[in-house]
Amino acid sequence: MDNSISRRLAVKSTVFGALFASIPHILYSKEIVNLNHTLIDNKRYPAIAESVVSEVVGLSHFDLEKLKVLVNARPELARATWDWGFGDWESAIGAASHVGRKDIIDFLLSKGARPDIFTFATLGSFDTVRTMIEFVPGLQRTLGPHGISLMQHVKNGIEAKTGSATEANKLLDYLLKLGDADGIKYDVIAESDKEQYLGDYKYGEGPTDGFTIRLNMRKLVSIGVIGKFGGTLLKTSENKFTYNGAPSVEITFQFDKEKVSSLTIKEPGLTLLAKKI
Repeated sequence: MDNSISRRLAVKSTVFGALFASIPHILYSKEIVNLNHTLIDNKRYPAIAESVVSEVVGLSHFDLEKLKVLVNARPELARATWDWGFGDWESAIGAASHVGRKDIIDFLLSKGARPDIFTFATLGSFDTVRTMIEFVPGLQRTLGPHGISLMQHVKNGIEAKTGSATEANKLLDYLLKLGDADGIKYDVIAESDKEQYLGDYKYGEGPTDGFTIRLNMRKLVSIGVIGKFGGTLLKTSENKFTYNGAPSVEITFQFDKEKVSSLTIKEPGLTLLAKKI
């Protein structure tokens, strides 16, 4: 009997032992399944999901605490870069730079972000920016994300007090003397003309096959995927625009009986007509 009891106990111990040994693996498998639904983009994996990348770059404009949650877990996200449309590439540190958020810049740098001339301009680093321009003549003409000029980065940094006011003003004077660091000058859209462009435009039957033209928070005319905000339309001539300064993109509005009837987007290899609805 003792042997029988011992055998039964041995069998039970083996069964329960196997069960408990498998629990971590079951839980781990469940965790991976959940991860598939939240972080894994099956079309790109093992790349980081695009939704995470865009969120990091977006948060880098204004929300340090939420940004920390994502980047502390994955420091490589400090180097995240996102295309806001038509090649309007912006890095996380580029976002923090053009809005003058030194606290976010410092955090991203601590996690391995790669600073560029626009970051140094925002921080008012006179010697660094001057040395870079002397090493690469004409570099001051390069535009940052959203077509924002090098000089505007300096001005935004001065306004946000991101560094030494003395050094920042020296840098501003230096760029003013160069004469070509303030970006491209676009035509002004009269307030009375903005309304005519606003609305939805469709080029296909799908729910996202179209564009919405609306005023953004700065009351500038913008274009985005239908129902969403997007980049700024910068006027190059009568009823012709570019998107956030993208040099290869031309957006033209057509009229019928003095009312906007459609828009045409031209970029290398593509001409797209979208009718106003």
